[in-house]
Amino acid sequence: MGESKRNGTTYTVVQHLTARERHMAIGIIPLVDYAFKKLLGSEHNTRITIHFLNSVLTGQPRITVIRFLNPIRLRQNADGKLCILDILAIDEHGRQLNIEVQILMPAGMAQRLTYYTCRAYVEQMKEGQDYSDLRPSICICVLAGQMFAAPPVLHLDFRLREKSHTLTLTDDLQIHLLQLNHLHVTAETLYDASALERWAWFLCHADQLTSEQIHELFPDEVFTEAAGVLEMIAQSPEELIEYNARLKAQRDDRARLLYAQQQGIEQGREE
Repeated sequence: MGESKRNGTTYTVVQHLTARERHMAIGIIPLVDYAFKKLLGSEHNTRITIHFLNSVLTGQPRITVIRFLNPIRLRQNADGKLCILDILAIDEHGRQLNIEVQILMPAGMAQRLTYYTCRAYVEQMKEGQDYSDLRPSICICVLAGQMFAAPPVLHLDFRLREKSHTLTLTDDLQIHLLQLNHLHVTAETLYDASALERWAWFLCHADQLTSEQIHELFPDEVFTEAAGVLEMIAQSPEELIEYNARLKAQRDDRARLLYAQQQGIEQGREE
């Protein structure tokens, strides 16, 4: 049994769910890109997105208003396959925000993040504008695994800084990595965790819980709202079809990667 305090009251949370509770669990994995975008990229759920952004960008101007540059209008590619876009938004400070999730670690990941962060920064410049008009370009990438084994921390914050001194050239280019492999929070410590750690725990475990359990575990009401978004996917036949298609695609990608790795190992042994 694990305990979580909420509003001064102690709630008991069953870690090993009964069969009935498992059946009632939300069952939608937030890290599947379709669910991730519905959760954090919807014009109807900006309060959830703002809470997530402020949890990541601590120590920076707080966000109270955002506007999505690519609201959820999932496009079809020329080949008819569903195209899942990253979440692009702008806040009231003019900062360009890019939020994405990665289940696997594709080749050139660091270069890819740098390219898109820089491109969003450069594309702000219009004819007649001054360089001083440029606003920060910020990328937040949620990794189901990790890009760096050390240091073993959840949140890595990359900026343009001088190598030998505590000098920052600019904060205009930021890449934030959330490495979920390095999350050390449990259900017992969740109540006293930081807002970012709560978000990481939610993304990892929400599918295994009921909305009532999430309400009991989290002191922030926004997580109950987030659970409601996932439940809407589970209850909509059309959205469930799209979600399951993306879940299958991610599992197929993982299987292909594992196969390629095994083939490489076998080839290495033969050589």
